[in-house]
Amino acid sequence: MNVAIEAAADSFSAQAANVDVFVHVVTTSAKSSRYTQSQVNRQIQAMNSAYSSMAISFNLIDTDFTVNNAWAAAGQGSSAELAMKQALKKGSYGDLDLYFLSDLGGGLLGFCYFPVASPTTRDRQLDGCINLADSLPGGSATNYNMGYTAVHEVGHWFGLFHVFQGQSCSGAGDSVSDTPIQSTATSGCPVNKDSCPNAAGLDSIRNFMDYSYDSCMTGFSAGQSTRANSLYSQYRAGK
Repeated sequence: MNVAIEAAADSFSAQAANVDVFVHVVTTSAKSSRYTQSQVNRQIQAMNSAYSSMAISFNLIDTDFTVNNAWAAAGQGSSAELAMKQALKKGSYGDLDLYFLSDLGGGLLGFCYFPVASPTTRDRQLDGCINLADSLPGGSATNYNMGYTAVHEVGHWFGLFHVFQGQSCSGAGDSVSDTPIQSTATSGCPVNKDSCPNAAGLDSIRNFMDYSYDSCMTGFSAGQSTRANSLYSQYRAGK
């Protein structure tokens, strides 16, 4: 656990945040015409709707489309990821770069980088969220094509953990007091799922920081809102 982040999250006064967004759609040559600006626009709409309860909004500044077979499959920590981001990244540490890759492998829907108190040059280069392009609204990722993969990954960018963080029925969990302790990730939309029956509350299957189907997800908790706004204000805004 990042002690500095936890301390920062404990002290916060609410203020609206408007985040500039740069979208990079990266495909193989075979899929170069598969994704559209309309899908990107709908993705930003989905994010604005999901984060409206947090008083966080997103402003799409630019979208670029790149054909590069290696980058389209860039995994976390790979040389392809670094090369892609060195070439395409546009935002500051307080701006959001979203990458949508046509061939992200390993069964992943996405991954993202958490905020750090003193970002290095490498931290700044790698910052942002990578998502499977088929998770864009109207994409072909079955059960995950309403745009909520990016909503979930951006939660990490703001400093939110999974609601099943630690995968245990004890401990700090996701460090948010109003999400019940949860020991397992959710698949589908199993109503009344309770992975920690001896603790208060059912699992947060409708929370964007679980792994439920997009159609199951509906929102964030008030505690997650406080945490996300606090960490953005202290670690990203204006940096």
